[in-house]
Amino acid sequence: MHEGHASQVRVLAIDDHPEVLSEVARILHRLGYECLRASGLSEAATQLDHHAPDLVIADVSLARHGIQAFCDELRRSCELETDVPVMFLSSMQSPDIIRRADAGGGTYYLRKPFDAPVFVELVERTRRTPRPHHLVAVETATV
Repeated sequence: MHEGHASQVRVLAIDDHPEVLSEVARILHRLGYECLRASGLSEAATQLDHHAPDLVIADVSLARHGIQAFCDELRRSCELETDVPVMFLSSMQSPDIIRRADAGGGTYYLRKPFDAPVFVELVERTRRTPRPHHLVAVETATV
């Protein structure tokens, strides 16, 4: 299903919780994707010294100065192209988090904890299609 293009796909996962990074990497490796892990923007920039990612998955809580500022800094510090999709993960319950993630340039927003099949579907959907006009939020509960 993913064999034809998966080996060429590089995903940068940024989260300050090692267990989330491990889970994301485990799922992506199972799909055949390369997963670079970082706990913050400076580590992310180091990870991307030679190759840009095809997708960024980032925890919203890392955006301490706002999601737009985080995305701008991510694009600057990692020399990230503007068309690279950013998928946000978060356990935040803030009512306006989806609006802020969309305004910041997010493609998808997935609430943690997430179901692996839903995560996989969003990653695949993000890779197949250009950035939607508006962010798509997905609520899940793990079983």
